[in-house]
Amino acid sequence: MSKAEWVQSRPMTAASVTSGTSAHTEPTNVNSPSAFETHCITMIAWSTIAAPENDPATWLRCPMQNSSLGLRLVSVAALACLFAAGCGSNDSSEQVVADAGVEASPPPAAPIIDLRADTNRDGVVEVQGDGDDTGEDVWDKSHGAVFLANIDDDQLRCSKDGTDVELAACNDAADEVINGDDDLLDLARIKTRPWPEAEIMAKGTITWSTAAQPFVRMFRKQADGTFKVVTSPVALTADDLSSGVELAIEGRDIVRDRTVWDGYIDVTLTVTHGLFLDEVTSDVVKMRMSPVMTQHHLQPVDTAYVSLLNDPDSEIYRADFAKAVQAAQVPNGVQELDDLADLDQWTQDFFEVGYMSMPATAGSQHVVHVYYRSANVDNPKNPDDALRAAGKIVFTRFRGKDSAGVQEFDLSHDGNMDSLNSFGNTETVPPYGDYPLGRLFRGSAPTFFPDPKMTKLMEAQAVQPPIYIDTSWLLVGHVDETISFAKASSPRGWIVLANDARLAKKMLEDEVAKGHGDVKMFEGVKWLNDNWTESPAEVTIQQALNNTEVMSESAKAAVEVDSQIETIKKETGLTDEEIVHLPFLHYPAYGFSLAWQPGTVNSTYLSDSHFAAPDPHGPIIDGKDIFKTQLEEALKPYGITVDWVENWNLYHRLEGEVHCGSNVMRQTTGPKWWESGR
Repeated sequence: MSKAEWVQSRPMTAASVTSGTSAHTEPTNVNSPSAFETHCITMIAWSTIAAPENDPATWLRCPMQNSSLGLRLVSVAALACLFAAGCGSNDSSEQVVADAGVEASPPPAAPIIDLRADTNRDGVVEVQGDGDDTGEDVWDKSHGAVFLANIDDDQLRCSKDGTDVELAACNDAADEVINGDDDLLDLARIKTRPWPEAEIMAKGTITWSTAAQPFVRMFRKQADGTFKVVTSPVALTADDLSSGVELAIEGRDIVRDRTVWDGYIDVTLTVTHGLFLDEVTSDVVKMRMSPVMTQHHLQPVDTAYVSLLNDPDSEIYRADFAKAVQAAQVPNGVQELDDLADLDQWTQDFFEVGYMSMPATAGSQHVVHVYYRSANVDNPKNPDDALRAAGKIVFTRFRGKDSAGVQEFDLSHDGNMDSLNSFGNTETVPPYGDYPLGRLFRGSAPTFFPDPKMTKLMEAQAVQPPIYIDTSWLLVGHVDETISFAKASSPRGWIVLANDARLAKKMLEDEVAKGHGDVKMFEGVKWLNDNWTESPAEVTIQQALNNTEVMSESAKAAVEVDSQIETIKKETGLTDEEIVHLPFLHYPAYGFSLAWQPGTVNSTYLSDSHFAAPDPHGPIIDGKDIFKTQLEEALKPYGITVDWVENWNLYHRLEGEVHCGSNVMRQTTGPKWWESGR
């Protein structure tokens, strides 16, 4: 065969040759080359002699059953190359090509070693173009792929019965299979860009950060479209590199301790290629698991919740609250929780609603709601079933498709501080400045603080750095007893509603000055004593002012609230003009402080224009309750209507108010969390 005829034989790649025996059926001795392998290398050697300018890398496109043998044959080809370069030829390579009647082959394309994830956050992993390539190895407010902790229950497989430990153990990430199409939607994709001309001996791996490996799970898409679990490293053949592979990643749990794992993961594609497999090229994408965000008062309410108790006082409360929800036009109305493991009326306290999300198409988000269970420990001697029973609802009712439950607690936490673990002590300061998602807002002091493990978990989410205020002086110890928030046209877009005991005292003094000192307060309602007997609560304005315990405690409370406000001002830049003062007095209880009048700050903000507040049972003068009038007038400039709810018996005399007895799930509106850059 002439050299020109050899030149007409085309180099072979992973895309054109699948195995070294595809053209031959006879047995092959692995210690000697097959006829096909010899033919291939000889062909390339002669081609090199005839056309020295051909890329020697084409040698590696001959399939070899034995890599060491292949390298020996390649060495033969290399000698042929040296021969061509040193000894020359009677015929120029150009003449040989011309004699063959073919055009010279172009040099082989550069290797394509490219790993892609949804770096540009448009909900699609694009293997072409630069959209998902630019900035793929960093994670900031503009770049970086996102994945979710896959802890929901899309197929409702998890049992509704069990201990705390058993209930928390079940979710979609607890097994190694994809639990249906909806479950697959909760996983983020990673793809390699196809390298059609992949060298036949090229090989690769996909690996991911060692620190992340216990907390994530990776699946590989199979030829039939299903996904199977893989572990790091994932081996890739030349065929895999040629056609491209697809992975799907899930988080196995949310981040709980950033010193253990911070939620970031580097996924690396490494390919070995080249003449003697002596070139190694890598590509890295950085990803981050979504944190859990708590909701704030500027987000519209989607659903309201109250506990269902078979009690006349509960019926009165629920009826009033339902009217307020209807007036606020809450889309899904109010749900009465009738499946609690224990009759627990403190609906605000045993769960808190949050969410996590990753980018979806058309600028949307794929959202999974997360229901935190309170860390209240009721049975410290039973570690498997230690928590407040009503909190099981995060698993038994709320966990499901795109909805997850989370619990965390420390059995060694001092039980005297347990009230701080109720979620009346966890609110969210609305967004401002560098905090587009707002900030956690909790009561905590060096000697009086919530569960350390739950605190670490919430702080580990990182995007809503907490503001802590001192609530150690309050008997219940919750931030919702003295501070709330509402939407407003202000420099920050919101106002603070703050308890003001001084204002309450002044209002009563003003009425005495007008000759109304004998007008009654708390008319028709009763206190519940420590021995569960009732006593009339009714007093006159003058009697209230003459109550030295109430006046003294109210003065102390005013100083404490001043300190809370100063903390908020320091952290947020809040001004006095952005504070609305809500008057109510305090009284001493067991060495701490409680609202003596119904605490109107402890209310539920149902919409931009509706505020469900406890009936203050204040003095009626000229046909109007002066404390109702004060609140209505204070909120009117902000377009807020007050919806009054009767809660004296069910909540106020039991150390709570409307907010304590309700909860809400808000819509996921506003900036996307990854845009914060935190």
